[in-house]
Amino acid sequence: MPNSQRQDPIAAIATAPGRGAVGIVRLSGRGLAPLVMALCGRELPPRQACYGPFKDADGQAIDQGLALWFAAPHSYTGEDVLELQAHGGPVVLQLLLARCLQAAAERDATTGAARLPRLRLAEPGEFTQRAFLNDKLDLAQAEAVADLIEASTEAAARSAGRSLSGAFSHEVEALRQRIVRLRLLVEATLDFPEEEIDFLQQADAHGQLDAIEATLAAVMARARQGALLREGLQVVLAGQPNVGKSSLLNALAGAELAIVTAIAGTTRDKVSETIQIEGVPLHVIDTAGLRGEGEANDEVERIGIARSWAAIAQADAVIFLHDLTRRGQPDYEAAEALIAERLHTDDPTRILHVHNKADSTTPCALAEGEIALSARTGAGLDALRQALLQRAGWQAATEGVFIARKRHVLALQRTAAHLQAAREHAAVGDAALDLFAEELRLAHDALSEITGAFTSDDLLGEIFGNFCIGK
Repeated sequence: MPNSQRQDPIAAIATAPGRGAVGIVRLSGRGLAPLVMALCGRELPPRQACYGPFKDADGQAIDQGLALWFAAPHSYTGEDVLELQAHGGPVVLQLLLARCLQAAAERDATTGAARLPRLRLAEPGEFTQRAFLNDKLDLAQAEAVADLIEASTEAAARSAGRSLSGAFSHEVEALRQRIVRLRLLVEATLDFPEEEIDFLQQADAHGQLDAIEATLAAVMARARQGALLREGLQVVLAGQPNVGKSSLLNALAGAELAIVTAIAGTTRDKVSETIQIEGVPLHVIDTAGLRGEGEANDEVERIGIARSWAAIAQADAVIFLHDLTRRGQPDYEAAEALIAERLHTDDPTRILHVHNKADSTTPCALAEGEIALSARTGAGLDALRQALLQRAGWQAATEGVFIARKRHVLALQRTAAHLQAAREHAAVGDAALDLFAEELRLAHDALSEITGAFTSDDLLGEIFGNFCIGK
């Protein structure tokens, strides 16, 4: 967005589409006081809800509701903010929004000059972007706004709340300050090379690096947990036709989501459901049954199998479901071997072998890490849930976890890499102080990307472009 447009007052419907008891039209910008008079017919005291009519161009009431006025800088965006809380019908809200734009476009009848500040429709996430640009929120907090709205589990919502309150940002800032202090010592030594001292020993550089890296490791562990809460785990149910994939999906979800019959190949396309285990979202995909090469019964099944392999390629974990009642059957075992060979050519650590229909056969020995269960009775489901959490790297204690995104984890990983490089230069001694200082600078910049102290307009556009309009 051009910098000139960032100064324009903006307006949008801030509540979700559809009908509701209450709907909100939100405006933000500099010099909105004249618009308040045009819309409400009076001045409004700051931060007080005032009931009254919202007027059209002829002075007639569009609706009756609450108006809230937040004078800059004491607002969400740091600018003047006006919120009109009306009845939540889509037509009413569109009329209010249109009136806001109309009032801003009115010109003085005598001079032809604009009487009110120019107003335009807000872009996705623009209110929160302005809060970031006006130092009301840092970038991690701004992202947490969207994460709180989109949270699919209670644990994710609580973690997003912690990030929004600044818990993640405070830890990142504390790390940045410790790196800055060490950088200052290095830079001072480089500026005064005539001083005959062993800087690395005098400043306890190794000890400071140890402490910084230990703190970084703890932050990174919680960030990984937070990223898992936000992103969840992509789990694909794979196996031959009629091994019970759809039954297992229904059992995990606790609802009849997929059609289950005794006819092989009932599932022809992907069926997806998001469930949660201990607050971690799992996106479970039931796929069409896999067969040996060239054994699809028709074109529809062939396409379904191709989509199954595509889903498997993108999965974080694959449940390879086996049918205990068909063990030892030559055709079944031959197809199992072909499927297993293809599954294990990529990343075998993603594969979790699960044997279904344990209630219909006698117990048998399984390899270590494999699970026997019954999708029909539910026996063994708890073991499967725990195995999935273990594959995801989830730790049961979630206290203090803050929501995080993949970019945050990558930034922390880059920070760790630069600190490790700094340690290697420190091993050389004072002769490599300039390289030591450079790696500390790069580590500092990587951390700064998380909170937005060091970032690019392209990244901002990518982040805020994914927000909903009105937020």
